[in-house]
Amino acid sequence: MKPSITITYCRQCNWLLRSGWMAQELLSTFSEELGSVTLVPGTGGIFTIEVDGELIWERKRDGGFPDVKALKGRVRDRIDPDRDLGHVEPSKIDE
Repeated sequence: MKPSITITYCRQCNWLLRSGWMAQELLSTFSEELGSVTLVPGTGGIFTIEVDGELIWERKRDGGFPDVKALKGRVRDRIDPDRDLGHVEPSKIDE
């Protein structure tokens, strides 16, 4: 079974568009690997992202919202650790 991502966002804070954009980015990058991305409205300033029930981002704990690079990296680390994310990855400079 393919992994599922759940993004819970605060509807009172109007974070639906941000959540939808993040879902779109994840579906674009991990289209073959993901089974679903679900948006769940909440209240009280909540913003969390879970992969198969495992919390990978929490707005209060992690200091705000993830940028795309951080979000894709955390999802990749959970569902396909050996995958190269291309231009999203930091460049590796030979020493």
